[in-house]
Amino acid sequence: MIKLHTLSTAMVLALSAAVTLGCSDDNSDPAPVPSTPETEQPQGKYVIAASVQGSNATSYVLLTAESLDEGTVSAVNNGLVNDGATQWVFHGTNYLYALTYNQGNAGTTRSYTLGSDGQMHARDIEYKVSRFSSYGSYNNFILTTSTGDGPADQADANGYLPKTLLLTQLDVTAETATANNTASGLYSMENFLGNGEYVTLAGAEQSGSRLFCGAIPMGLSQYGSAIEGNIRPGCEHLVKDADGGSGSGAYKKGELSGTQWPDECWVAIYDNANLTGAKLIRSDKISYPCGRYRSQYYQTIWAAENGDIYVFSPSYAKTMTDPMQQTTLPAGVVRIPAGASDFDDYYCNIEAQTPGGNRSFMRCWPAGGNYFLMQMYDRPVTETGFVATDLAIFDAAARKLTYVSGLPDDVSSIGKTVYVQNGCVYIPVNTSAGNPVIYRINPATAQAVKGLSVEATEVTGFGYMEPLN
Repeated sequence: MIKLHTLSTAMVLALSAAVTLGCSDDNSDPAPVPSTPETEQPQGKYVIAASVQGSNATSYVLLTAESLDEGTVSAVNNGLVNDGATQWVFHGTNYLYALTYNQGNAGTTRSYTLGSDGQMHARDIEYKVSRFSSYGSYNNFILTTSTGDGPADQADANGYLPKTLLLTQLDVTAETATANNTASGLYSMENFLGNGEYVTLAGAEQSGSRLFCGAIPMGLSQYGSAIEGNIRPGCEHLVKDADGGSGSGAYKKGELSGTQWPDECWVAIYDNANLTGAKLIRSDKISYPCGRYRSQYYQTIWAAENGDIYVFSPSYAKTMTDPMQQTTLPAGVVRIPAGASDFDDYYCNIEAQTPGGNRSFMRCWPAGGNYFLMQMYDRPVTETGFVATDLAIFDAAARKLTYVSGLPDDVSSIGKTVYVQNGCVYIPVNTSAGNPVIYRINPATAQAVKGLSVEATEVTGFGYMEPLN
Protein backbone atom coordinates (compact mmCIF):
# COMPACT_ATOMS: atom_id res chain seq x y z
CA MET A 1 0.00 0.00 0.00
CA ILE A 2 1.24 3.44 -0.88
CA LYS A 3 0.20 5.65 2.01
CA LEU A 4 -0.16 9.24 0.94
CA HIS A 5 -0.80 12.38 2.88
CA THR A 6 0.48 15.74 1.83
CA LEU A 7 3.49 14.82 3.90
CA SER A 8 2.79 11.22 4.50
CA THR A 9 3.74 8.59 6.99
CA ALA A 10 4.74 6.42 4.04
CA MET A 11 7.75 8.65 3.61
CA VAL A 12 8.77 7.61 7.10
CA LEU A 13 9.13 4.01 5.94
CA ALA A 14 11.41 5.06 3.13
CA LEU A 15 13.38 7.34 5.39
CA SER A 16 13.83 4.88 8.23
CA ALA A 17 16.46 3.00 6.26
CA ALA A 18 18.57 6.17 6.15
CA VAL A 19 17.87 7.68 9.58
CA THR A 20 18.29 5.85 12.87
CA LEU A 21 17.57 8.57 15.41
CA GLY A 22 14.50 8.01 17.60
CA CYS A 23 12.33 10.92 18.69
CA SER A 24 13.37 12.68 21.86
CA ASP A 25 12.75 16.03 23.48
CA ASP A 26 16.32 17.21 23.20
CA ASN A 27 17.81 18.76 20.10
CA SER A 28 20.91 16.62 19.78
CA ASP A 29 22.41 15.70 16.43
CA PRO A 30 21.28 12.47 14.77
CA ALA A 31 23.47 9.42 15.23
CA PRO A 32 25.75 8.96 12.19
CA VAL A 33 24.66 6.39 9.64
CA PRO A 34 27.43 3.93 8.74
CA SER A 35 28.32 4.16 5.06
CA THR A 36 29.15 1.29 2.77
CA PRO A 37 31.41 2.76 0.08
CA GLU A 38 30.98 -0.05 -2.40
CA THR A 39 27.16 0.36 -2.46
CA GLU A 40 26.88 4.05 -1.56
CA GLN A 41 24.13 5.87 -3.45
CA PRO A 42 23.28 9.59 -3.71
CA GLN A 43 21.70 10.70 -0.46
CA GLY A 44 18.16 11.93 -0.13
CA LYS A 45 17.33 15.39 1.14
CA TYR A 46 14.55 17.23 2.86
CA VAL A 47 12.76 19.49 0.39
CA ILE A 48 11.16 22.72 1.58
CA ALA A 49 8.76 24.72 -0.58
CA ALA A 50 9.03 28.34 0.55
CA SER A 51 7.79 31.76 -0.49
CA VAL A 52 9.63 35.05 -0.13
CA GLN A 53 7.70 38.33 -0.13
CA GLY A 54 9.60 41.10 -1.90
CA SER A 55 8.75 44.77 -2.25
CA ASN A 56 6.85 44.24 -5.49
CA ALA A 57 6.23 40.51 -5.80
CA THR A 58 6.37 37.10 -4.13
CA SER A 59 8.99 34.57 -5.19
CA TYR A 60 8.68 30.82 -4.77
CA VAL A 61 11.59 28.44 -4.31
CA LEU A 62 12.25 24.76 -3.58
CA LEU A 63 15.07 24.44 -1.05
CA THR A 64 16.93 21.36 0.15
CA ALA A 65 18.28 20.63 3.63
CA GLU A 66 20.15 17.84 5.36
CA SER A 67 18.10 17.93 8.58
CA LEU A 68 14.80 19.18 9.98
CA ASP A 69 16.13 19.20 13.53
CA GLU A 70 18.64 22.04 13.41
CA GLY A 71 20.32 24.73 11.37
CA THR A 72 19.11 27.37 8.94
CA VAL A 73 18.35 27.25 5.25
CA SER A 74 18.07 30.39 3.13
CA ALA A 75 15.99 31.17 0.06
CA VAL A 76 18.34 33.97 -0.99
CA ASN A 77 20.03 33.05 -4.29
CA ASN A 78 19.38 29.42 -3.52
CA GLY A 79 17.11 26.59 -4.64
CA LEU A 80 14.85 26.05 -7.64
CA VAL A 81 12.59 29.00 -8.45
CA ASN A 82 9.08 27.98 -9.44
CA ASP A 83 5.54 29.33 -9.91
CA GLY A 84 4.30 28.27 -6.46
CA ALA A 85 1.33 26.08 -5.67
CA THR A 86 -1.90 25.98 -3.74
CA GLN A 87 -0.83 22.63 -2.35
CA TRP A 88 2.43 20.71 -2.51
CA VAL A 89 1.90 16.95 -2.58
CA PHE A 90 4.71 14.45 -2.12
CA HIS A 91 4.17 11.05 -3.74
CA GLY A 92 6.43 8.58 -1.98
CA THR A 93 10.01 9.80 -1.96
CA ASN A 94 10.48 10.38 -5.70
CA TYR A 95 7.88 12.88 -6.87
CA LEU A 96 6.66 16.29 -5.74
CA TYR A 97 3.53 17.83 -7.29
CA ALA A 98 2.58 21.49 -7.33
CA LEU A 99 -1.22 21.63 -7.40
CA THR A 100 -2.52 25.09 -8.24
CA TYR A 101 -6.06 26.30 -7.61
CA ASN A 102 -7.36 29.30 -9.53
CA GLN A 103 -10.83 30.60 -8.69
CA GLY A 104 -13.19 29.67 -11.50
CA ASN A 105 -10.40 28.52 -13.83
CA ALA A 106 -8.08 25.62 -14.42
CA GLY A 107 -4.85 25.44 -12.47
CA THR A 108 -1.41 24.82 -13.94
CA THR A 109 0.25 21.76 -12.45
CA ARG A 110 3.70 20.27 -12.86
CA SER A 111 5.92 17.94 -10.89
CA TYR A 112 9.49 17.84 -9.62
CA THR A 113 12.19 15.30 -8.80
CA LEU A 114 15.45 15.34 -6.86
CA GLY A 115 18.46 14.83 -9.10
CA SER A 116 21.59 12.86 -8.34
CA ASP A 117 23.29 16.27 -8.12
CA GLY A 118 21.26 16.98 -4.97
CA GLN A 119 19.23 19.69 -6.72
CA MET A 120 15.51 19.88 -7.50
CA HIS A 121 14.48 19.64 -11.17
CA ALA A 122 11.17 20.32 -12.92
CA ARG A 123 9.79 17.49 -15.02
CA ASP A 124 8.98 18.18 -18.66
CA ILE A 125 5.19 18.08 -18.69
CA GLU A 126 2.98 20.96 -17.55
CA TYR A 127 -0.78 20.60 -17.83
CA LYS A 128 -4.16 21.90 -16.70
CA VAL A 129 -6.29 20.35 -13.98
CA SER A 130 -9.87 21.11 -13.05
CA ARG A 131 -10.36 23.54 -10.20
CA PHE A 132 -10.30 21.55 -6.97
CA SER A 133 -11.52 21.95 -3.41
CA SER A 134 -9.90 18.78 -2.08
CA TYR A 135 -7.25 16.23 -3.01
CA GLY A 136 -5.86 12.86 -2.06
CA SER A 137 -4.24 9.80 -3.57
CA TYR A 138 -4.82 6.21 -4.56
CA ASN A 139 -1.97 3.88 -5.51
CA ASN A 140 -0.11 5.54 -8.39
CA PHE A 141 -2.54 8.46 -8.71
CA ILE A 142 -2.89 11.84 -7.10
CA LEU A 143 -6.57 12.80 -7.22
CA THR A 144 -8.10 16.27 -7.21
CA THR A 145 -11.83 16.74 -6.75
CA SER A 146 -14.51 19.40 -6.67
CA THR A 147 -18.22 19.60 -7.37
CA GLY A 148 -19.43 21.70 -10.28
CA ASP A 149 -22.10 21.99 -12.95
CA GLY A 150 -22.86 18.94 -15.05
CA PRO A 151 -23.09 18.80 -18.86
CA ALA A 152 -25.62 21.01 -20.66
CA ASP A 153 -27.58 18.02 -21.97
CA GLN A 154 -28.42 17.03 -18.38
CA ALA A 155 -30.28 20.28 -17.65
CA ASP A 156 -33.87 20.10 -16.36
CA ALA A 157 -36.90 21.87 -17.86
CA ASN A 158 -35.85 25.11 -16.15
CA GLY A 159 -32.37 24.94 -17.65
CA TYR A 160 -30.87 24.13 -14.25
CA LEU A 161 -27.75 21.97 -14.34
CA PRO A 162 -27.22 19.12 -11.86
CA LYS A 163 -24.08 19.12 -9.75
CA THR A 164 -21.44 16.59 -10.73
CA LEU A 165 -18.06 15.40 -9.47
CA LEU A 166 -15.08 16.96 -11.27
CA LEU A 167 -12.19 14.54 -10.91
CA THR A 168 -8.64 14.73 -12.24
CA GLN A 169 -6.34 11.71 -12.01
CA LEU A 170 -2.63 12.53 -12.07
CA ASP A 171 -0.57 9.45 -12.97
CA VAL A 172 2.75 10.19 -11.29
CA THR A 173 4.94 7.86 -13.38
CA ALA A 174 3.26 8.34 -16.77
CA GLU A 175 3.09 12.10 -16.05
CA THR A 176 -0.45 12.43 -17.39
CA ALA A 177 -3.64 14.12 -16.25
CA THR A 178 -7.03 12.58 -17.01
CA ALA A 179 -10.40 14.21 -16.31
CA ASN A 180 -13.49 12.11 -15.62
CA ASN A 181 -16.28 11.74 -18.17
CA THR A 182 -19.08 13.75 -16.58
CA ALA A 183 -21.45 12.82 -19.42
CA SER A 184 -21.37 9.16 -18.36
CA GLY A 185 -23.96 9.66 -15.61
CA LEU A 186 -21.68 7.96 -13.08
CA TYR A 187 -20.63 11.15 -11.30
CA SER A 188 -23.83 12.90 -10.27
CA MET A 189 -23.55 14.51 -6.83
CA GLU A 190 -27.28 15.31 -6.67
CA ASN A 191 -29.24 13.42 -4.00
CA PHE A 192 -26.00 11.60 -3.23
CA LEU A 193 -27.04 10.80 0.35
CA GLY A 194 -30.70 10.23 -0.39
CA ASN A 195 -31.86 13.49 1.21
CA GLY A 196 -32.09 15.57 -1.97
CA GLU A 197 -28.91 17.56 -1.35
CA TYR A 198 -25.74 17.53 -3.39
CA VAL A 199 -22.33 16.85 -1.86
CA THR A 200 -18.66 17.55 -2.31
CA LEU A 201 -15.85 15.22 -1.29
CA ALA A 202 -13.29 16.13 1.38
CA GLY A 203 -10.02 14.24 1.32
CA ALA A 204 -9.15 10.82 -0.02
CA GLU A 205 -7.49 8.45 2.46
CA GLN A 206 -6.31 5.03 1.35
CA SER A 207 -6.33 2.03 3.66
CA GLY A 208 -5.61 -1.28 2.00
CA SER A 209 -7.26 -1.27 -1.41
CA ARG A 210 -10.01 1.13 -0.39
CA LEU A 211 -10.35 4.89 -0.42
CA PHE A 212 -12.27 6.82 2.26
CA CYS A 213 -13.71 10.26 1.49
CA GLY A 214 -15.83 12.62 3.53
CA ALA A 215 -19.17 13.20 1.77
CA ILE A 216 -20.02 16.79 2.72
CA PRO A 217 -23.66 17.89 2.19
CA MET A 218 -23.80 21.31 0.53
CA GLY A 219 -27.55 22.00 0.50
CA LEU A 220 -29.78 22.26 -2.55
CA SER A 221 -28.66 23.42 -5.97
CA GLN A 222 -31.16 25.12 -8.27
CA TYR A 223 -31.63 21.69 -9.84
CA GLY A 224 -32.25 19.98 -6.49
CA SER A 225 -34.39 22.74 -5.03
CA ALA A 226 -36.79 22.49 -7.96
CA ILE A 227 -37.53 18.83 -7.14
CA GLU A 228 -40.60 18.48 -4.90
CA GLY A 229 -39.88 17.10 -1.46
CA ASN A 230 -36.20 18.08 -1.27
CA ILE A 231 -36.81 21.11 0.97
CA ARG A 232 -36.96 19.98 4.58
CA PRO A 233 -40.07 21.26 6.42
CA GLY A 234 -39.11 24.41 8.29
CA CYS A 235 -36.31 25.25 5.86
CA GLU A 236 -38.38 26.93 3.16
CA HIS A 237 -37.10 30.36 4.18
CA LEU A 238 -33.53 29.29 3.43
CA VAL A 239 -34.15 29.15 -0.33
CA LYS A 240 -32.53 32.19 -1.98
CA ASP A 241 -34.94 34.57 -3.68
CA ALA A 242 -32.22 36.36 -5.68
CA ASP A 243 -28.63 35.93 -6.82
CA GLY A 244 -26.05 37.23 -4.35
CA GLY A 245 -22.80 36.77 -2.48
CA SER A 246 -19.33 36.78 -3.97
CA GLY A 247 -16.37 34.46 -4.42
CA SER A 248 -16.78 31.16 -2.61
CA GLY A 249 -19.91 32.56 -0.92
CA ALA A 250 -21.77 33.33 -4.17
CA TYR A 251 -25.23 31.83 -4.68
CA LYS A 252 -28.04 31.81 -7.23
CA LYS A 253 -31.76 32.36 -6.97
CA GLY A 254 -33.48 29.13 -5.98
CA GLU A 255 -30.50 27.61 -4.19
CA LEU A 256 -30.46 26.58 -0.54
CA SER A 257 -26.87 27.12 0.62
CA GLY A 258 -25.66 24.87 3.43
CA THR A 259 -27.03 21.56 4.58
CA GLN A 260 -30.44 21.09 6.17
CA TRP A 261 -29.06 18.02 7.96
CA PRO A 262 -26.10 19.26 10.07
CA ASP A 263 -26.21 16.48 12.69
CA GLU A 264 -24.94 13.72 10.40
CA CYS A 265 -21.58 12.41 9.25
CA TRP A 266 -21.29 10.54 5.96
CA VAL A 267 -18.28 8.71 4.52
CA ALA A 268 -18.02 7.42 0.94
CA ILE A 269 -15.90 4.27 0.54
CA TYR A 270 -14.47 3.52 -2.93
CA ASP A 271 -12.42 0.60 -4.22
CA ASN A 272 -11.02 2.34 -7.31
CA ALA A 273 -9.30 5.52 -8.48
CA ASN A 274 -12.27 6.42 -10.71
CA LEU A 275 -14.39 7.21 -7.62
CA THR A 276 -17.38 5.22 -8.83
CA GLY A 277 -19.66 2.82 -6.96
CA ALA A 278 -19.39 4.41 -3.52
CA LYS A 279 -20.54 2.58 -0.42
CA LEU A 280 -22.05 5.17 1.94
CA ILE A 281 -21.97 4.90 5.73
CA ARG A 282 -23.49 7.25 8.29
CA SER A 283 -22.94 8.24 11.92
CA ASP A 284 -25.15 10.48 14.04
CA LYS A 285 -22.44 10.95 16.69
CA ILE A 286 -20.62 13.76 14.87
CA SER A 287 -21.36 16.40 12.24
CA TYR A 288 -19.92 16.42 8.71
CA PRO A 289 -16.22 15.41 8.51
CA CYS A 290 -14.12 18.28 7.21
CA GLY A 291 -12.40 21.47 8.23
CA ARG A 292 -13.31 24.62 6.34
CA TYR A 293 -11.57 27.73 5.11
CA ARG A 294 -13.27 29.65 2.30
CA SER A 295 -13.66 27.26 -0.66
CA GLN A 296 -11.22 24.69 0.71
CA TYR A 297 -12.43 21.53 2.46
CA TYR A 298 -9.70 20.16 4.72
CA GLN A 299 -9.38 16.42 5.09
CA THR A 300 -10.26 15.12 8.55
CA ILE A 301 -10.43 11.41 7.71
CA TRP A 302 -7.12 9.68 8.44
CA ALA A 303 -5.76 6.18 8.87
CA ALA A 304 -3.75 5.14 11.91
CA GLU A 305 -0.71 2.96 11.32
CA ASN A 306 -2.75 -0.20 11.97
CA GLY A 307 -5.22 0.70 9.21
CA ASP A 308 -8.06 1.92 11.44
CA ILE A 309 -9.80 4.94 9.92
CA TYR A 310 -10.51 7.81 12.31
CA VAL A 311 -13.17 10.27 11.21
CA PHE A 312 -12.98 13.71 12.84
CA SER A 313 -15.54 16.51 12.76
CA PRO A 314 -14.82 20.07 13.94
CA SER A 315 -18.59 20.73 13.96
CA TYR A 316 -18.07 23.70 11.70
CA ALA A 317 -21.83 23.82 11.14
CA LYS A 318 -21.99 25.64 14.48
CA THR A 319 -20.93 28.75 12.54
CA MET A 320 -24.12 28.79 10.43
CA THR A 321 -26.42 31.72 11.14
CA ASP A 322 -29.75 29.91 10.91
CA PRO A 323 -30.69 27.52 13.76
CA MET A 324 -32.01 24.96 11.26
CA GLN A 325 -28.48 24.63 9.88
CA GLN A 326 -26.53 24.67 13.15
CA THR A 327 -25.31 21.37 14.52
CA THR A 328 -25.96 20.45 18.13
CA LEU A 329 -23.07 17.99 18.15
CA PRO A 330 -19.64 18.82 19.64
CA ALA A 331 -16.36 18.40 17.80
CA GLY A 332 -15.51 14.72 18.02
CA VAL A 333 -14.19 11.58 16.38
CA VAL A 334 -15.53 8.16 15.41
CA ARG A 335 -13.80 5.13 13.89
CA ILE A 336 -14.00 2.58 11.08
CA PRO A 337 -11.89 -0.45 12.11
CA ALA A 338 -9.29 -1.73 9.64
CA GLY A 339 -10.97 -3.92 7.04
CA ALA A 340 -14.49 -2.96 8.17
CA SER A 341 -17.13 -1.21 6.11
CA ASP A 342 -18.98 0.63 8.87
CA PHE A 343 -18.40 2.57 12.07
CA ASP A 344 -17.91 0.70 15.33
CA ASP A 345 -18.98 2.08 18.73
CA TYR A 346 -15.83 4.18 19.20
CA TYR A 347 -16.50 7.85 20.04
CA CYS A 348 -14.65 10.68 21.74
CA ASN A 349 -15.87 14.19 22.49
CA ILE A 350 -12.73 16.21 21.68
CA GLU A 351 -14.37 19.54 22.42
CA ALA A 352 -15.03 18.57 26.06
CA GLN A 353 -11.27 18.25 26.67
CA THR A 354 -10.43 21.80 25.56
CA PRO A 355 -10.18 24.86 27.86
CA GLY A 356 -13.75 25.80 28.72
CA GLY A 357 -14.98 22.59 27.11
CA ASN A 358 -16.16 24.43 24.01
CA ARG A 359 -13.31 24.78 21.50
CA SER A 360 -12.93 23.05 18.18
CA PHE A 361 -10.17 22.54 15.62
CA MET A 362 -9.45 23.64 12.06
CA ARG A 363 -7.33 20.78 10.77
CA CYS A 364 -5.79 17.50 11.87
CA TRP A 365 -3.10 15.11 10.60
CA PRO A 366 -1.72 11.66 11.47
CA ALA A 367 1.26 11.92 13.83
CA GLY A 368 2.40 8.28 13.88
CA GLY A 369 0.95 5.25 15.65
CA ASN A 370 -2.46 6.13 17.07
CA TYR A 371 -1.56 9.81 17.51
CA PHE A 372 -3.01 12.77 15.61
CA LEU A 373 -1.88 16.39 15.54
CA MET A 374 -4.72 18.91 15.91
CA GLN A 375 -4.69 22.59 14.93
CA MET A 376 -6.94 24.11 17.59
CA TYR A 377 -9.04 27.28 17.63
CA ASP A 378 -8.34 29.71 20.45
CA ARG A 379 -12.03 30.20 21.32
CA PRO A 380 -15.44 28.73 20.41
CA VAL A 381 -16.33 29.02 16.71
CA THR A 382 -19.67 30.49 17.79
CA GLU A 383 -17.74 33.61 18.79
CA THR A 384 -16.11 36.14 16.46
CA GLY A 385 -12.42 36.59 15.78
CA PHE A 386 -11.38 32.99 16.40
CA VAL A 387 -7.95 31.92 15.10
CA ALA A 388 -6.26 28.52 14.94
CA THR A 389 -2.82 29.08 16.47
CA ASP A 390 -2.74 26.32 19.11
CA LEU A 391 -1.61 22.73 18.60
CA ALA A 392 -2.65 19.61 20.48
CA ILE A 393 -1.98 15.88 20.31
CA PHE A 394 -4.92 13.48 20.29
CA ASP A 395 -4.11 9.97 21.52
CA ALA A 396 -6.81 7.89 19.84
CA ALA A 397 -6.06 4.80 21.90
CA ALA A 398 -6.41 6.67 25.21
CA ARG A 399 -9.05 9.08 23.81
CA LYS A 400 -7.05 11.92 25.30
CA LEU A 401 -6.30 15.44 24.04
CA THR A 402 -3.10 17.16 25.24
CA TYR A 403 -2.09 20.67 24.23
CA VAL A 404 1.44 21.01 22.84
CA SER A 405 3.97 22.86 25.00
CA GLY A 406 7.26 24.43 23.93
CA LEU A 407 5.93 26.60 21.11
CA PRO A 408 6.82 30.32 21.01
CA ASP A 409 4.47 32.82 22.62
CA ASP A 410 3.99 34.89 19.46
CA VAL A 411 2.68 32.24 17.06
CA SER A 412 0.92 34.03 14.19
CA SER A 413 -0.02 31.03 12.06
CA ILE A 414 0.53 27.30 11.68
CA GLY A 415 1.77 25.59 8.53
CA LYS A 416 -0.69 23.49 6.56
CA THR A 417 1.48 20.39 6.09
CA VAL A 418 3.23 17.98 8.43
CA TYR A 419 5.87 15.29 8.19
CA VAL A 420 6.31 12.22 10.40
CA GLN A 421 9.53 10.35 11.09
CA ASN A 422 10.96 8.23 13.88
CA GLY A 423 8.01 8.71 16.21
CA CYS A 424 7.89 12.51 15.89
CA VAL A 425 5.77 14.89 13.84
CA TYR A 426 7.17 18.07 12.28
CA ILE A 427 5.22 21.21 11.40
CA PRO A 428 6.13 24.77 10.33
CA VAL A 429 5.30 27.54 12.81
CA ASN A 430 5.18 31.24 11.92
CA THR A 431 5.65 33.97 14.49
CA SER A 432 4.97 37.70 14.51
CA ALA A 433 8.73 38.32 14.56
CA GLY A 434 11.25 36.20 12.72
CA ASN A 435 11.34 33.53 10.05
CA PRO A 436 9.30 30.32 9.92
CA VAL A 437 10.68 27.48 12.01
CA ILE A 438 9.95 23.78 11.62
CA TYR A 439 9.17 22.37 15.08
CA ARG A 440 9.56 18.74 16.12
CA ILE A 441 6.81 17.41 18.38
CA ASN A 442 6.97 14.21 20.39
CA PRO A 443 3.38 12.89 20.41
CA ALA A 444 3.97 10.83 23.54
CA THR A 445 4.79 13.96 25.58
CA ALA A 446 3.19 16.70 23.43
CA GLN A 447 6.49 18.58 23.76
CA ALA A 448 7.70 20.77 20.87
CA VAL A 449 11.37 21.52 20.14
CA LYS A 450 12.67 24.14 17.73
CA GLY A 451 14.20 22.67 14.58
CA LEU A 452 15.18 24.01 11.17
CA SER A 453 14.83 27.76 10.59
CA VAL A 454 13.89 28.86 7.07
CA GLU A 455 14.88 32.32 5.91
CA ALA A 456 11.69 32.99 3.98
CA THR A 457 8.23 34.44 4.45
CA GLU A 458 6.37 31.13 4.60
CA VAL A 459 6.93 27.38 4.36
CA THR A 460 4.18 26.04 2.09
CA GLY A 461 5.23 22.40 2.07
CA PHE A 462 8.06 20.08 3.04
CA GLY A 463 9.05 16.44 2.95
CA TYR A 464 11.81 13.95 2.18
CA MET A 465 12.93 12.97 -1.32
CA GLU A 466 15.47 10.60 -2.80
CA PRO A 467 17.09 10.78 -6.24
CA LEU A 468 14.91 9.05 -8.81
CA ASN A 469 17.80 7.28 -10.55
